[in-house]
Formats: sequence, C-alpha cells, structure tokens
Amino acid sequence: MLVLFCCVFLFLQKNYRVAIQNEGMVKDLVKNLSSDNEELQMLCASAIFKCAEDKLTRDLVRSHHGLQPLVSLLSKAENKQLLAAATGAIWKCSISMENVAIFQEYKALHMLIGLLTDQPEEVLVNVVGALGQFAQIQANKAAICNGGGIRALINLLNGTNQVYNFGSSAVLVQNNSFIDPTSLDGVRLVWSLLKNPNAEVQASAAWAICPCIENAKDAGEMVLFLIGGLKLIIQLLKSPSNEVLTSICAVIAKLAKDKEILGVLSDRGVVPLLAGLTNTTDDRLRCHLAEAIGHCCMWSSNRACFGDHGAVGPLVSYLESNDNLLLLNTTMALYQLSKDPNNIITMHEEGVVEPLVKLIASGTDEIQEFAAGCVRNIRLLVLANQRAIY
Repeated sequence: MLVLFCCVFLFLQKNYRVAIQNEGMVKDLVKNLSSDNEELQMLCASAIFKCAEDKLTRDLVRSHHGLQPLVSLLSKAENKQLLAAATGAIWKCSISMENVAIFQEYKALHMLIGLLTDQPEEVLVNVVGALGQFAQIQANKAAICNGGGIRALINLLNGTNQVYNFGSSAVLVQNNSFIDPTSLDGVRLVWSLLKNPNAEVQASAAWAICPCIENAKDAGEMVLFLIGGLKLIIQLLKSPSNEVLTSICAVIAKLAKDKEILGVLSDRGVVPLLAGLTNTTDDRLRCHLAEAIGHCCMWSSNRACFGDHGAVGPLVSYLESNDNLLLLNTTMALYQLSKDPNNIITMHEEGVVEPLVKLIASGTDEIQEFAAGCVRNIRLLVLANQRAIY
C-alpha cells in the first residue's frame, strides 16, 4: 500500500502535498527510509525530494529524524536510482541551514564530494545542488576545497548540462579564493560559461570571474591570454537580464584597472554600451555600473565620450540614494567625469553641486574626497570662465 502511495505521491500537486503534511504522512516516509526494501527506500526518498522545496516538509523530515537515514542511503552507490533519489532529497532538505548542520554531523559533505565523479547526470545535478547549499556555510568552503571538490566541480564545467554548469559555477563563486588559474585552468573554464545561453549561468560565471581577476598575480596577462573573452563581455552588456548586466559591469570594473585591457574594451565599444545602461532604476546595477564607468574614464577620450552618449545626467540622479557603496562609486565616477569641461556643464545643469556639498559634510572619508574633488573641478572651470570674460 505504501509503495502505491509513494508512486502516486510523486505526481501530486502542491495542494495535495499540504494535505499529506497535515495528515502526518511525512513520518511514514521517513520511517520507510530504513526499510530493507531498496525500491521502497527509493520511492520514499523520491517523495521527499519532490516535496522538500516546501519549508514545512523540510522541518517535518528533520523533526522525524529523517536526515541521518538519507545520508546512510549515500553508501548504496551501486543502486543509481536510489542514489539519485537520496541525493535529491538531501539537496532539497539542505535548503534549510538547520538541516545542513545536522547533515554535517553525519559526514554528508565528505560523502557528497566523493560522488562528484563517475556518476550519472541525475546524481551529479543533485550533488552539485546540495554542495551549493552547503557552501553557504563558511567552514564548508575549505572542506570542499580540501576534499577535492573544487577540481571536480571545475571538471564538470566541461559538461553540457546547464543545471550542474550553473550549480558548479555557483559553488565556485562561494569558493572563489581557492580557484587557481595556473594549476586548475579554472578561470578559462568559468569564463567559457559566459557563452552559455542560460542567464543564470552567465551571471554566476561572471560573479565567479570577479575575484579571480582581483586575486590573480598578473590579471592583465591572464585576461589578455583570454582576449577573445573580452568580446563576450561586450556582447553581454546587451543582455535583457539585470543580473547579467550587474555581474558584467562588476567584471568590467575589475578589468578596466589594467590599461591594456581597458584599451581593448574601449576599442570594442564599451563606453556607449555602459552609457546606455545609466537610465536604470536598479540600485545594484547602478552601483556596479557607476564603478565601471569611473574606471573606464582612465582611457584616452572616454570621459568626453561618456558625456557625448548622455551618461552624466543620469549618474547625477544616483546621488539621491542612501546606499553608501552606490554613493561611493557614483562620486568616484562623477569626479573622473568632471575632468572634462563639457561634462561639468552638464553636471551643473543637472544640479549636482547641492547633493555633492551635502556629501562633503556627511559622507564617508572616500565619498567626501571624491565629492570635494568634483566640486573643486566645477569651481575651477567657473573661475577660468570668469577670467576669460574679464
């Protein structure tokens, strides 16, 4: 009877799942995870997998002591159907950090890392998903690295499955300080995910690339080796996804600190594309966009080009924010742009002086410095015009 129930259970809609929770059937599912019948174990684990996206189910599995039996099922690696069901249930149950802590008591992380190789796709997807949840806890990051998880995850990036491509790159974001581009060739593989058609994969890969560039001993040499990748960066500035745009702007802000790379980006048209994004109302995108614009101002005529493409006026409106990081990046960008006389005229017309003066009085030290520098440049232009008149 319970086997039949489990088969039907896999296809139940959300409203039926709630009823099953209320009727106490989760307790029966947990009880039969310890059955001698592997088919019954598989069906019960599958049912938990299907329903554990719901927090109440995750809490019920924990309260009925079902987490340890799920970990025990990982030892039955020969039965791939059972293994897929067990890893799926662990993945979904680990969405709750309280469950992750209990899984850790039973050495689940070590066992999951061991399943990253020589497994069917349905198992790998679940394992990578579970590791993505485990990696949200700081102590687990070193464990994933020391257990060989980073190398295995990077190897999975060569695969074609978008789900574990996304999952692998997401875990690598959590563990970015362990990516060694010289020994693992991790940056090249993560960078290749920018070609993936899935926006989530693209954004996750871009976020993973940022610290790799920042922590590399010679970021310029590393990225110039991947010079074709800069074309991808430019193309993704046309993405309809705000998350992709935000992550790509963050990458550009890091890349633009190298003059050779900035020259290549400028030649490929980065300035008009960044300028075209400035009317966004998304504060996260604004923050990284302003930083990218500020650093891109360091090349040739880019300052004037940003003004020609209408970037200055919208940037002034960013000063209305209460977010310190957004204000810091915006004042930095405005300070760089204020080194061009025409941009100063636009800033003055947009009423930039009053908010800058307020920031000089109340902002952080860096914000005060950039705001004061911008006001100084405005004042110098006014004085120069007055001298020219008189």
